[in-house]
Amino acid sequence: MSRTSTVSSSPRRRDGPRAWWPVPERPPEVREVLAGLGVVPSKRLGQSFLVDPFVADAEAALASDASGAPVLEIGGGLGILTAALLRRGVRELTVVERDRRLTHHLRRVFGTQITVLEADALDVEIPSGTTVVGNLPFSSATPILLRLFARRVPRIVALVQREVAARLAAGPGSRTYGRLSIAARLYGEVELFAEVPASSFYPPPAVLGQILVHTAREGPLPVPSVDRFERIVRGLFSSRRKQLANLLPRLAGGEVRANALARDAGWPSDWARRRPEELPPEAYFRLAFVFEPPSD
Repeated sequence: MSRTSTVSSSPRRRDGPRAWWPVPERPPEVREVLAGLGVVPSKRLGQSFLVDPFVADAEAALASDASGAPVLEIGGGLGILTAALLRRGVRELTVVERDRRLTHHLRRVFGTQITVLEADALDVEIPSGTTVVGNLPFSSATPILLRLFARRVPRIVALVQREVAARLAAGPGSRTYGRLSIAARLYGEVELFAEVPASSFYPPPAVLGQILVHTAREGPLPVPSVDRFERIVRGLFSSRRKQLANLLPRLAGGEVRANALARDAGWPSDWARRRPEELPPEAYFRLAFVFEPPSD
């Protein structure tokens, strides 16, 4: 996969009185604007505002490309990423923000340069061919990403909790490899970029962040039924420390049929002694093609 440069252009700041800085970029500025809007950052909503313009510019560099694809930003906040996307030349930009006070603020700051939707990221419609970018709430990033994967979004640039990024990109044999890793691979490829310290946010979270890019798989998915595939993976990873000899027969309806399925799926001859995290995603894709639920 070709890598996209994230070398940051220096974010432009406006000299002069505070009123001429439409997008706050430091904690004191963020506190001042939030106080003016009557917003107290909500732990329930995962509101933690990015205050590092160079991180925002790195995200914008990854999200913008020469194709001129429309971009949908999740969680506009006070506009630091929005401004970076506009600087990078994005001309068709929709920003999703669920806090009404922040949507009004974004419309005042950016006017007709953007379209602002007051909506939950789990509900908003995503037009085909749209790139999605966002500083995702750490507490709800996983369901948002899984929804974007399932919608076959061609390119997703997300700043998420570092542990979530590690799980998405993990390979077999890693302690972080599991259902989320396999789901990400089902729909495409994950590439990890810069780690982001807690000091880059206000209020600072208790964990580190990381930028990732998910590029969607072209063509059909490598499983005949996503629902059945997810049931298989969920069943096998429900007791991930157990060997597959104790897990696959429960799904298959017996040891004889489990052996036949493993053989037909091209699993290694010693599969029964292995644990679920030792097999690559492709092994589970192949199993999904040969697996039929046992008859009652």
